[in-house]
Amino acid sequence: MRTPAGVTAAAAAGLLLASGAAADPGGMRRASASLDEESAGRLAALALACLHREYPNRISHVLQGDADVRPPRELSPAFYGCYDWHSSVHGHWMLARLARLYPGASWTVAARAALARSLTRANLDAEVSYLDAPGRTAFERPYGLAWLLALAGELRAWDDDDARGWAAAIEPLESAAAARLAAWLPKLLYPVRSGEHSQTAFALGLARDWALTARHEAMRALVDAKALQFYLADRACPIAYEPSGEDFLSPCLAEADLMRRVLPRAEFSDWLAAFLPGISLDGSAGWLLPAEVSDRTDPKLAHLDGLNLSRAWMLEGIAAGLADGDPRRPGLLEAADAHALAAVPAVTGEHYEGGHWLGSFAVYLLTEAGRSPR
Repeated sequence: MRTPAGVTAAAAAGLLLASGAAADPGGMRRASASLDEESAGRLAALALACLHREYPNRISHVLQGDADVRPPRELSPAFYGCYDWHSSVHGHWMLARLARLYPGASWTVAARAALARSLTRANLDAEVSYLDAPGRTAFERPYGLAWLLALAGELRAWDDDDARGWAAAIEPLESAAAARLAAWLPKLLYPVRSGEHSQTAFALGLARDWALTARHEAMRALVDAKALQFYLADRACPIAYEPSGEDFLSPCLAEADLMRRVLPRAEFSDWLAAFLPGISLDGSAGWLLPAEVSDRTDPKLAHLDGLNLSRAWMLEGIAAGLADGDPRRPGLLEAADAHALAAVPAVTGEHYEGGHWLGSFAVYLLTEAGRSPR
């Protein structure tokens, strides 16, 4: 396995990855496919440290008058921590996913307590009221709303009495988020191809995964229709132009990771050949190198650690959309390993600029979230 300069597989394993890599059906060794209980606990600690930490805080808040000048905990009583609303939402998703996957871990008690503190009916009803207030039509659209659906979907998938209670409590907010996306998407005539929160491809993938879990056929059909409208005719995505300096999502890979959800396998294979013709056929990772992060204390430059993490899971998702013997799979998976090994060791919480959100991205990668059935 090729590793990026200055990062060894052993170093990554010592920080977060389980000591044994899982085997890929094509015979490769996966460096990013397993997460042991102790390492999961380290990641859970990042969310536990920020879910109810109110400051520093960056709010996206339209003021209608003096009465709207209030502290975050009053404006958004469920999701006021972790620096901003969407990071708090996916921090809750992260804790719910880890507690579901590791029910017997010592840290799960604290994770469940944190979820119980946030996900009360009163808190979540206040979130609905906030969302419905004047001037908030575009609040957290689409990124935060899509992560809210992911959180609701995780609670729905959890066979646990407490989780069922939390899922019931969040249902009005879940319905409000879905309704907002469903009202917006038919009016959206063009995709948003940014590498940050406004990107449509990543949000559509989260919404589609939720629709399958929630058995919301109307949302699944809407996402599929918009994906085909936006992306089916795309060719030769300029991935050599990536990354932009503050990306945390890849425009090209997020689109491909969405289309592997929507298209039948054979059609996706043909579409990908035209969309990303530069994927290596010799099993090498050099066709797509990890981004370099120059300053992890800068909140925007730290986005690039998130880009490496999201690229890793998108590359693995794209590979999963291809037949086992497809000659592009080794190059996709080697590139995924290189990105994981570049980014996972940086998910330490040393700097709050990344510590308040990168754990969620690491969990998404290391627990193979988003591998929804077609």
